[in-house]
Amino acid sequence: MGWMQGFPPPPDKQITQPDSVYFSFPRLRWSVCHLREFLPTEEISRGLGAPRPLPRPPAEGLARLRAEIDALQFQPLGDGDPMTWEAAFHANYTDGMLILHRGEIVYERYAGCLAEDGKHAIMSMTKSITGLLGQILVAEGVLDETALVRDIIPEIGDSAFASATVRQVMDMTTGLAYSEDYADPEADIWRYSAAASPLPKPAGYSGPNGYWQYLQQVAPEGRHGEAFHYKTINSDMLGWLISRVTGQSVTALASTRLWRPMGAEQDAYQTVDGLGVPFAGGGVSAGLRDLGRLGQLMLDRGRVGDAQLFASEVVDRIAAGGDRAKFSGFAALEGGSYTSQWWVFHNAHGAYAARGVHGQTIYVDPTAQMVLVRLASYPLAQNGFIDPTSLPAYQAVAEYLMAR
Repeated sequence: MGWMQGFPPPPDKQITQPDSVYFSFPRLRWSVCHLREFLPTEEISRGLGAPRPLPRPPAEGLARLRAEIDALQFQPLGDGDPMTWEAAFHANYTDGMLILHRGEIVYERYAGCLAEDGKHAIMSMTKSITGLLGQILVAEGVLDETALVRDIIPEIGDSAFASATVRQVMDMTTGLAYSEDYADPEADIWRYSAAASPLPKPAGYSGPNGYWQYLQQVAPEGRHGEAFHYKTINSDMLGWLISRVTGQSVTALASTRLWRPMGAEQDAYQTVDGLGVPFAGGGVSAGLRDLGRLGQLMLDRGRVGDAQLFASEVVDRIAAGGDRAKFSGFAALEGGSYTSQWWVFHNAHGAYAARGVHGQTIYVDPTAQMVLVRLASYPLAQNGFIDPTSLPAYQAVAEYLMAR
């Protein structure tokens, strides 16, 4: 669309702060690949070692696979005519798509703002990185999932978080007064964003400064442990817990426990608040293939080659899912659950996923031995708008790969 093209770009093609400008649609289609030009970040370093190669068929074979996958047809959820994979790719504003089958690339495609060497905001898939780190620490006995938050972080004070257990935070079954309706300009998410903004606070601002100060003043709503409520502040609370018990930021831990040992080919980066605290609930930007490596690490239950990066029970615990009786509010995911910041479908293939607004996903299908990564810039935030043309598409390609 010509965003930020030219020296300088024409005034009507410039994308700048504040966030109401750079993260509005259609500017979103460019800004998701350029977040560090708007916000300060911390690096998730891949280190200096050589990247771990991802095998792929010869170019001719890969082109044939892409053509066959693009031609696949599926029935969208609910009403509607059959749809092809190719049509869904465009309808969902896909910027990058990667499919691994048995560890081999069978489909790789870039569009929109994303190039092969680029990085893309992964939104709330960041939560699943935070949750994976938390589950690793639980398995290793470093983080006690039965402990109360106040026992690990006394300065949480009288916040509603104080009496929640670590597991309730990890599974988002906390009772917190917090609204995350992006369409409501009065929702708590915008007050949270104001607190977390690394930019100078406006004159007269008297609210909390940073993620952790905001968490200290969250009021209760309902009872802990009764039901799943998707609220990003749980992820940042988990990030604080992780940092407290390890003495490391979540960016440093993601580097040493994931990016370096799994053989990432690019550094990732994570936005931070004005005090340098990484946004554990949604701040990561990363390369498409490295997200594929992360998904493959999950599929391989923590193993890379001959190295076991973390105990297989970590993935087993996540894939088993959370309490399905407590899960509701997501029509396309009926019968699913949520645990350790991962979405579990409980379908016939045992699939589970990391998910983020505007269409981000790492979809792991153990039965099909498939990992699928989609990066996108769909106009509306909620994935409920695109699940009907996404989830059946994933199932269709899984069945195609199993029949090869």
